[in-house]
Amino acid sequence: MPFQPVASEKLSTAVVRQIELLILRGILRAGERLPPERELAERLKVSRPSLRDAISELQTVGLLSAKPGAGVYVADVLGSAFSPALVALFGRHDEAVFDYLSFRRDMEALAAERAARLGSDTDLAVVNAVFQKMEAAHEKRVPDEEAQLDAQFHMAIIEASHNVVMLHMMRSMYELLRGGVFYNRQVMFKQRTNRAALLDQHRAINDALQARDGDAARAAIEAHLDFVEASLADQQKAERNERVARQRLEHETNG
Repeated sequence: MPFQPVASEKLSTAVVRQIELLILRGILRAGERLPPERELAERLKVSRPSLRDAISELQTVGLLSAKPGAGVYVADVLGSAFSPALVALFGRHDEAVFDYLSFRRDMEALAAERAARLGSDTDLAVVNAVFQKMEAAHEKRVPDEEAQLDAQFHMAIIEASHNVVMLHMMRSMYELLRGGVFYNRQVMFKQRTNRAALLDQHRAINDALQARDGDAARAAIEAHLDFVEASLADQQKAERNERVARQRLEHETNG
């Protein structure tokens, strides 16, 4: 028969499983320091030797790392999906920039639809809290703060989708997301795009999520990123036209 005796799970194994799940679900993040040993053992209600065994096991598999004199940290097992050089390369070539926006639109539309359906009330409260900060930053007219909150808003939606693979993939691409938000806003400000339009688009996303309307949330994300893509394309066209106009002016002036 295929049955085996049931054995009680070691305390250290239970600790390993709990910390693994916290990392998997994105609650413990890369670079985050664990509480001191005594405090953590008390929180987990285990002995310090059992905790040490668990931490040692997690270090062996590469999920935790110890820094002498500084404590134990969640290892940066994912880091950035792309090297800084490749990120810079993406930014210099239109093909990669527009492919990135298309990728974001597809992934974030799916995340928004899932968040409306699967996100808890607390998840959606987080999204709403970030949006309220966006409204406050909009009134203060602080572009850097607005852009940072823009990125946080989109990441909060991905977190609320409760897909751990999507969560870690998008977190690993955070530099691309943050860089894209800063760059796209800069482009749109060059075009004198109404800042209120961007805020209204995020409001539409938030309203759909709070109403738990997955179709509307997906559509609002797609409309927002279509707007960003169109603004970027218009700016690039304007820059090409300006180069041609300067050539004409130079020819007329020097001719």
